Amino acid sequence: MNNGDERMTDKNVAASEALNEAGRCDWGDRGGELLRRYHDTEWGVPVYDDGKQFEFLVLEGAQAGLSWLTVLRKREAYRSAFAGFDPVEVARFGEQEIEALVGNSGIIRNRLKIASTVTNARAFLEIQEEFGSFNAYIWGFVDGEPIRNRWKTMSELPATSTQSDKLSKDLKSRGFKFVGSTIVYAHMQAAGLVNDHLVSCFRYRECIAMSRARE
Repeated sequence: MNNGDERMTDKNVAASEALNEAGRCDWGDRGGELLRRYHDTEWGVPVYDDGKQFEFLVLEGAQAGLSWLTVLRKREAYRSAFAGFDPVEVARFGEQEIEALVGNSGIIRNRLKIASTVTNARAFLEIQEEFGSFNAYIWGFVDGEPIRNRWKTMSELPATSTQSDKLSKDLKSRGFKFVGSTIVYAHMQAAGLVNDHLVSCFRYRECIAMSRARE
């Protein structure tokens, strides 16, 4: 839940030290229904699908410097603009498509972020070819199963980890852009490679159960 980090800032205020009345991490109610639904159904759920991994990579890169709620509000516009988050299709984008996206008011019109999404799609496909799937590649950085932290307050959550440092470095070496360790750690949280729900949050045990069912 980072950006360097706006998302950590959203949650790392003093009021975020406790759960809300519904028994969820307090940040889950700070953006209304949209953020609450994301907390309750997606954040921390182990992702084993390459398409979903690519989607989160696109959104995490777009979020850099902004709030996660801003990105969530534009998520469907991103889905439409980036071919349903299909890395094969996005990898084919050229200057004409990039220029059109820069003028797309539905997404964050940052040329560097948009161009990096195309670059990342191409690098993503190379990883799939080398490892068989992006899923096999990324889960290797946590030895195949989620890291289950045991945080009691939001202020304990780190912005990076040893694993995100290593993954970030490797992604950069493969040509990825906008994959600093903070962004990568946010991706690991979102995609369930790390369970960073508070231990008292009802989603903490639910996400553990999902990963155990997979195992």
